[in-house]
Amino acid sequence: MPDSRLARPRLFLLVLGVGTLLLVGQALWFYQMGHYQRIALPALLSLVMAVATLIAAAEPATSRVSAYLTLICGFLLIAVELPDRAGAPTLWIGLPPVLALVLLPLGPAVLLNLALTPVWLALLGEGAPEPGLAAGYLTLVAVATLALWDRLRQRALLRATDPWETECPALTRASLHERLHGEFERARLLERPLAVLLIDLPQLDMAREQFGDAARRAMLDAACREIIQQCRDLDALGREDDAAFWLLLPDTTESGALLLRQRLAQALAQRVLVETGPLEVRLRLAAPRPGEPWPAFVARLQATTQTLATD
Repeated sequence: MPDSRLARPRLFLLVLGVGTLLLVGQALWFYQMGHYQRIALPALLSLVMAVATLIAAAEPATSRVSAYLTLICGFLLIAVELPDRAGAPTLWIGLPPVLALVLLPLGPAVLLNLALTPVWLALLGEGAPEPGLAAGYLTLVAVATLALWDRLRQRALLRATDPWETECPALTRASLHERLHGEFERARLLERPLAVLLIDLPQLDMAREQFGDAARRAMLDAACREIIQQCRDLDALGREDDAAFWLLLPDTTESGALLLRQRLAQALAQRVLVETGPLEVRLRLAAPRPGEPWPAFVARLQATTQTLATD
């Protein structure tokens, strides 16, 4: 199951670091060329970018603050360079809308781009912007907005149809119920055994309250991977609730399910995490009763899961 949660913060840190180095390089270039009056702005902005980089590195949750600081630095640099017609102003005027769309959510970025359109055009045209340049700027804003909107739409569609959880290698609740329904009908039609192992992780809330969300994610990932390692390829692990999981065991008799439950309990007890120690789990075995309909079976599993969580 691919997961890019870790790659995105690292990429953002890399971009911030490269931006800081570029501003430092620009200040040094102005110094070497003797443009001493132009050194102050890139030198000051490089310090702001360095602070934004440190904020993003210290706590990924505050990356929005780093994005705002980066946007302010970019807008200030562009506002200074736009009036200089010798420095390719058409290139500079294309940066503000793209920068806003990259660093801000879609709605605020579009509003900011439209609100600042007169400002950028006035800086470029000294109060009388060319109509062709204004049309080109608005076209760029529209095209970039549509491109980002389509990407967000595709991402939302992928997230809606993705059968896997984002926090751990387990099926989502909807996919779990769909898979269980299929196995239930298959077991009923072919008269094959079916077992469901209910699993509860009582340490999850404690891990989040005492050690943060990172420790909670680590516990989820470790528990799910250990469970999957002990199972067959045809078994399926799904997340029913925040700390509750169902392990579907097709073609598994009661004795086989009991053996698996014992093996899982031993394996999870031997898995020791740095913050929370050995993994604690509550296990309960369930199977369809003769003649039991599908809604009654699911309701019984959910009631047993709630009972297991309060034991």
